[in-house]
Amino acid sequence: MRSGEAFQIMGEIGIVVFDKTGTLTRGEPAVQSVVALGASDEAEVLATAAAAESASEHPVARAIVDAAERRGIDVALAASFQSHTGRGVEATVDGAYVLVGKPGFLAEQDIDVAAAMSRQQKLEGRGMTVVAVGRDGSLLGLVGIGDEVEPDAAKTIRRLKDAGITTVMMTGDNRRTAEAVAAEVGIARVLAEVLPADKASEVRRLQQEGQRVAMVGDGINDAPALTQADVGFAIGAGTDIAIECADVVIMSDRLGALADAREIGIRSYAKTKQNLTLAFAFNGVGVPAAATGLVHPIWAMAAMVASVTTVLTNSFARGLLRR
Repeated sequence: MRSGEAFQIMGEIGIVVFDKTGTLTRGEPAVQSVVALGASDEAEVLATAAAAESASEHPVARAIVDAAERRGIDVALAASFQSHTGRGVEATVDGAYVLVGKPGFLAEQDIDVAAAMSRQQKLEGRGMTVVAVGRDGSLLGLVGIGDEVEPDAAKTIRRLKDAGITTVMMTGDNRRTAEAVAAEVGIARVLAEVLPADKASEVRRLQQEGQRVAMVGDGINDAPALTQADVGFAIGAGTDIAIECADVVIMSDRLGALADAREIGIRSYAKTKQNLTLAFAFNGVGVPAAATGLVHPIWAMAAMVASVTTVLTNSFARGLLRR
């Protein structure tokens, strides 16, 4: 815990916002389904997508390239590449103009994605992120990418709910995909299709509801939201900038440490207030009495030792009882 203020307001948190990828999920997306349309086949769809995504460092792009390599597919080099943050990429592959990204992104470029709507919905209903692949104005196919949910995610959500906290999942994914993952871990409130640049604004909007808001994330795109939140939690395996922006750093992949940190913060702050009360009680009476000569110096010194001993005993009491 890197902020003293985090201890103080931990018990006031009313909403906890979770980023999806890398926080509620393992952050290891993998291609789970490839749908070929028209005259294309799965190998062609994957090869085209991998060629366009080969220059990108996004986890979804890495998943597509890795899937192509595992299947022994030769991946061509893109002659040009441009990334559209949170939407997709465009590239020139073997002289063809290729678009890879959200189906809506391709639709904006006048590619007809309506024919694949039913298959897209089925993949999204299974919690997959759907990437559409287009070439020279035609839709080649869809790639379904899944990311396994953290083993203790559902248990952590239950602990927070039992404490009266509202849990929210925020993601750039399609709403159907987002709601499938949220249902799996027990989150009812979902903020879907949120662009990276808008995450901090969404946290600010939740704060305007009159609640203290905590944000949990791990990526570069989460850094502004972590800063905006009343308490920012960064996953220790995340990016350096996310860790630097956070008030609390979870040093393992165990999401349950979030609930532990909250309970530790609440107990620590309560213990701090108890100790201040005890110290002021001793000193408020003892110091004036000693200064006016009503108490012999020896007894005044004994009272000071008793004050320190009482504070220390109170600090360690819970730990000793738990042992």
